[in-house]
Amino acid sequence: MKKTLLSLAILASFAAHADEGMWMPQQLPQVAKQLKAAGLKLDPATLTKLTEFPMGAIVSLGGCSASFVSPQGLVITNHHCVYNSVAINSTPQRDLLADGFLAKTMDEELPAAPGSRVFVTEEVANVSQRVITPEVAKLTGKARVDAIEKNQKALVAECEKDAGYRCTVPSFYGGLEFYRIKQLEIRDVRLVHAPASGVGKFGGDTDNWMWPRHTGDYGFYRAYVSRDGKAAEFSKDNVPYQPKHFLKIAKEGVKEGDFIMALGYPGRTNRHRLPSEVAFTFDWNYPAFVKASGETLAIIERETKNDPAAKLKYAGQVAGVNNYYKNRKGMIASYEGSDILARKTAEHNALKAWVNANPARKAEFGADIEAVEKLIAERDAKVKREFFLSYSTPRFLNSARTLYRLANERTKPNADRKSGYQERDLPRLTAGITGQDRTYDEKVDKALVLNFLKQYNAQPANEHNLAFDNGLGIKPGMGDAELKAALDKLYAGSQLQNKDFRTAWLDKSPAEFQASNDAFIKAAVALYDADRKEEAEEEELGGNIQKTYASYMKAKIAYMNSKGQAVYPDANSTLRVTFGNVKGRGYGADGTGSWTAFTTVKGVLAKHTGEGEFNAPERQLAAIRAKDFGKYADPKLKTVPVDYLATLDITGGNSGSAALNAKAELIGLAFDGTLDSIISDWDFNKEATRDIQVDIRYILWNMDKVDHADNLLKEMRVK
Repeated sequence: MKKTLLSLAILASFAAHADEGMWMPQQLPQVAKQLKAAGLKLDPATLTKLTEFPMGAIVSLGGCSASFVSPQGLVITNHHCVYNSVAINSTPQRDLLADGFLAKTMDEELPAAPGSRVFVTEEVANVSQRVITPEVAKLTGKARVDAIEKNQKALVAECEKDAGYRCTVPSFYGGLEFYRIKQLEIRDVRLVHAPASGVGKFGGDTDNWMWPRHTGDYGFYRAYVSRDGKAAEFSKDNVPYQPKHFLKIAKEGVKEGDFIMALGYPGRTNRHRLPSEVAFTFDWNYPAFVKASGETLAIIERETKNDPAAKLKYAGQVAGVNNYYKNRKGMIASYEGSDILARKTAEHNALKAWVNANPARKAEFGADIEAVEKLIAERDAKVKREFFLSYSTPRFLNSARTLYRLANERTKPNADRKSGYQERDLPRLTAGITGQDRTYDEKVDKALVLNFLKQYNAQPANEHNLAFDNGLGIKPGMGDAELKAALDKLYAGSQLQNKDFRTAWLDKSPAEFQASNDAFIKAAVALYDADRKEEAEEEELGGNIQKTYASYMKAKIAYMNSKGQAVYPDANSTLRVTFGNVKGRGYGADGTGSWTAFTTVKGVLAKHTGEGEFNAPERQLAAIRAKDFGKYADPKLKTVPVDYLATLDITGGNSGSAALNAKAELIGLAFDGTLDSIISDWDFNKEATRDIQVDIRYILWNMDKVDHADNLLKEMRVK
């Protein structure tokens, strides 16, 4: 059988950094020795079988990771992954965020946030040669993008002949390889349990990315299907999904030095980026993002200060923005004064020297490596020029653009529609459009848009988007009062904030859109041609980047292999396994100080202030003071552990990943990293990198002694 570049990259001698790498399940037999040396008791080959134990229990929530923990479709994940579902089910009169939520029976379970999904991966297949055919390989620009998309859609359609499945064809190694992922898409997802924010979000944004940590970051969903076992929309007639496999809770607590692996869906890493991309990101893009995020948070706080209902509507967005705000600030701090760019530049120059040293290699790779740098510079300039555009767009104008695009795409045969607008996409698109008012407040949206519109409008006229200006009724040089008046007129002229009015447009024709007098719909129609022109230009550039970047990655893999080094793919939201050990670490530039591997409930008492982010529930504090620890106390610590550090290589998207011991038993949930190590998304540092797990014993202790979730403990076979 022909070996792929992926397998060749792994078969090249795997140099000693077992803790580094987000491995695809099919790669694990090639690192079997390292897995065994780290302490795995299972045969590594079992981890390649996606429908067997334990991989069959691991699921994606489409942004977070999770796992089945009962035969009745009970799903465990992080509190911050169910946070928005808790928020939208909350009211000022029944604040589930503050008080927590527990369904004592299945009838009491609440619908999760609109569009919530549980994805169960069942099959991964290399389809590179079916995506990049010999004909496609010759193409450039938009023609290449269109051809790749056509082949991807055909592969998806073939896969989704099985009803209830969601299939995707993501790229690996910068578009060098493509894999088809087949997932069962469970669409009826319900909120089962979340602790009070004083547990699940204890420490809030102050402690986010920090150690020591005392956050009980866990929550539960349940997956439902139709009575015949098929994926279905929410219905009272649906029944709990019965997974073939679910995780068992570890009977013995984890201790320092133990083997640990996390199974989940990491979002994005950037370890193969070019030096120019590193420089642009840290010198301009991240600082701009941090500034914009800070402004966003301040505006939402100001506009919702005396409006509890609006505050709840934006709670999920605030939590998400805060998370990335602190993340990017931490990355910038780690980058400043480091030698990351210098090392990346030296590595890149060494690669180019290796390519140019051989005529055949130079002929194959030389031109593409030079071209990709110029193309990326062109892309970066566009990003910089258009940075404020997305921030300056009213939410329901974006909805109108989506709805009008849908109306136009529906005039085409399904196979010819743009990805995102095919029949397969309608349930999720509909859920998103339908549920928007649950996270929307006009005064907040208008204040956010006005803030960024002022900054966009201050740009030179030649950096403006004329179609956008016309659509919003603004001009370069307008004063703040004029901009506000233009927005007031636009918002006042639309009814899209009305749910019934908005959802009715899901089924309307292009002609009906063109005849509408609704302000946002009129703007969407006016912007349509310019939007499509800009999209085509982006695809032309994207297609050229894809071709040259894939060639660059092929050269890099060959170069690294020539030095006997393995090359794993950057994370891309697909199922991965990372492994290491439970371990504390030193801190401080001079080597002074150390972080112990575990925190305990003693720290909850010490940090509790009774207000704000450090306000633990009284019933929990009482149990701690009474030392009512039951069977959940660690024999060495003599108390209940809360969180612990490990050497796992994780990133965003890994939130909620099952942390498993050497026998694949659940010992916790990965939920965070330390602020000084999150730069590992770009530059992995084996000594500094630590991720944070919430200990399963703390989860169970809270469920037992604090929230009295006896029904769930019995279901999980703990009681």
